[in-house]
Amino acid sequence: MKNSFGNNLPIVNLYKKKSIKSAIDTQLLYGDNFKVIKKFSGWKKIKIKKDGYIGCVQNKRFSKPIKPNFKVCVLKACLFSKPSAKKKLKQFLPFASRVRIIQKKGKFGKFDKYWIKISDLKKISFKYKDVFKDVKLFKNIRYMWGGKSYKGIDCSALVQIFFNQNNLFCPRDSKDQEKFFKRKINLKNIKKNDLIFWKGHVAIALSTNNLIHAYGPMKKVVVMDIKRTVERIKRTANLKVTSVRRI
Repeated sequence: MKNSFGNNLPIVNLYKKKSIKSAIDTQLLYGDNFKVIKKFSGWKKIKIKKDGYIGCVQNKRFSKPIKPNFKVCVLKACLFSKPSAKKKLKQFLPFASRVRIIQKKGKFGKFDKYWIKISDLKKISFKYKDVFKDVKLFKNIRYMWGGKSYKGIDCSALVQIFFNQNNLFCPRDSKDQEKFFKRKINLKNIKKNDLIFWKGHVAIALSTNNLIHAYGPMKKVVVMDIKRTVERIKRTANLKVTSVRRI
């Protein structure tokens, strides 16, 4: 398809404007396909296929749209120059990256010019019974506005990435996620995997008592007590819970 490309780099920043001084709104992971809307000197304005997000990326040698058959299921999957544990590179693919394995040899699979351990992958069609089964992989990962990986992640990406990993749509921003998930629940009736929303923020319930979120004030992904978190955000940011949604 004309003007359609695939991201063949581990992580690419998507900026609000065509400047690296501009805010990073989100990121492309390996295997994310996109369409170029407009070209500038050194930059492209693009639209990400899976969520419709629009922003600017620096010109790079992107590939043709990628047709993945596997997805990364670990926080960071090491890459290898050859199908040997001795040929480890200082390069990684983040969780939820999507690759097309074209050859298998022993415990390794080849994509593009790299090799990756098959044990770090799941077939693209694989679905988890529990969408947030592996959410604690991101515990203690630093908070980063616009981030989507082990290098840094924000609150809404922590939600979106697990839906994407399960081959399900989810908006990128928390305000849109709150609208997308229609079923409202009283906070008193909260249970595992419910989403708790504040203005500009979202957390995932791990149980009736605890939640996990990428929390700016603590600069990382943390597990916290739900009641104490609600009280803390009200006290420190003057924000009340706007809704609790069941997925």
